[in-house]
Amino acid sequence: MTGAVNLAEKFATFSEHWAPRIVATYNDNDIRIVKVEGEFVWHKHVDTDDFFLVLDGVLDIELRDRTVTLNPGELFVVPRGVEHRPVARYGEVKIIVIEPAGTDNTGDSATATRAVAI
Repeated sequence: MTGAVNLAEKFATFSEHWAPRIVATYNDNDIRIVKVEGEFVWHKHVDTDDFFLVLDGVLDIELRDRTVTLNPGELFVVPRGVEHRPVARYGEVKIIVIEPAGTDNTGDSATATRAVAI
C-alpha cells in the first residue's frame, strides 16, 4: 500500500451486506470493512477472537447470556470460541473487523462469505 485508505471512498464501492472487503493488511491480519443490516448467523471462531469497531450506526453483538450494544466509535472483542451473532436492528451499520488473513466470517468455510480486497 502506498497511501492512505479513505474509508468513505471504499464503502462507496459496494452495497452488499455481510460481505467483508479487505482494505489493508496488518501483521498478517485483514482490516475489513463491512456494511451490515438485519441479523447475521449465530457462529463462533475456534482459533481467533472477533474484533468489531462501529463507524456508523448501532450494532448489537448478541451472546448466549447477554447483548452488547455498540455505538459509533465503540468496539468489542468476542473471545475465541464464544458463540455470537451481530445484529443491526435499526438500519445499515458500517463496521471494521480485524481478523487473521483468511478467516471465514462465520468461522466455517462451508457457510462463509469470502472477504475480497478492494
